Amino acid sequence: MKSHKSVVVMALLLTCSWVSLAATAQSASGGADVKPFLGRWDLTLKTPDGDLPSWLEVDEQGGQLKARMVGRWGNARPLPKVEVADGQITFVSPKEEESSKADLVFKGQLAGETLSGTVNGPDGSAWNWRGVRAPALNRSSPPQWDKPIKLFNGKDLSGWKMSKPGPPAWTVQNGTLVSPGNGPELMSDAKFQDFKLHVEFNCGKDANSGVYLRGRYETQIETESQGEPPSHHTGGIYGFLAPNPEQPRTPDMWQTFDITLIGRRVTVVLNGKMVIDNQEIPGITGGAVDSNEGAPGPIYLQGSEKGHVAYRSIVITPAK
Repeated sequence: MKSHKSVVVMALLLTCSWVSLAATAQSASGGADVKPFLGRWDLTLKTPDGDLPSWLEVDEQGGQLKARMVGRWGNARPLPKVEVADGQITFVSPKEEESSKADLVFKGQLAGETLSGTVNGPDGSAWNWRGVRAPALNRSSPPQWDKPIKLFNGKDLSGWKMSKPGPPAWTVQNGTLVSPGNGPELMSDAKFQDFKLHVEFNCGKDANSGVYLRGRYETQIETESQGEPPSHHTGGIYGFLAPNPEQPRTPDMWQTFDITLIGRRVTVVLNGKMVIDNQEIPGITGGAVDSNEGAPGPIYLQGSEKGHVAYRSIVITPAK
């Protein structure tokens, strides 16, 4: 209540607003206006710097709409506001999450299975955005595996490309790939759909990197995120799936990942111990190559975080 009124005034206000309140309750509780907007959406933001991937999930809980979002970077986070009215969805991403002077207010309409709309970009201009329903990526049968492929030859960056020129740049040192620290990402030229991936890595003290599966889902590597949520720890799918049991941090030691990705379902084995067992990945990680979740994508090693992480013996076994 904003203020105290007399009983008579309150009665009049309640009577006059009854129809409006009833309509709002119906919309928030899954009425015809809300249901088409529920679910997961792969978003693309059209910005002056090019297309940027994003992700949105809209759900109904206890008669109230809830939403979480992955923005241009970072992890899935709950939004402070989402509403549907007059055929339009509005959701708000706080300025603190967007490096912006003002909250980003997304407004969109649904045409068929496509969402589209505008948002006030952090640069002050109006950005357009588009969303399509995220694919389920269910598989009808187990995959048949092809022959293993060695992605790193131990000599140079053949078969890989950096997201932008250095310095700092990725280097090959003593047969290992070394991340630059606060530099570009490194992506395989080849793209893959379902696969088994073996990676050996050595994470320095207070360092951070990660392996993006299909270039969209980050398997975290770190020795400096103790205070962050469990899904931000080594072996987790960043922002979504926590490693369980969590393994001790071991800087400056060689470790192994054995990762299986089939559709949306991922299994992560860290140093021979299963820490994620065939769990569903809901959506992309911030910094993904794109939000086209149904398409094959590269193996992408994160180089934009601090410190240095070395990689060797990167071997992928794709599904036929």
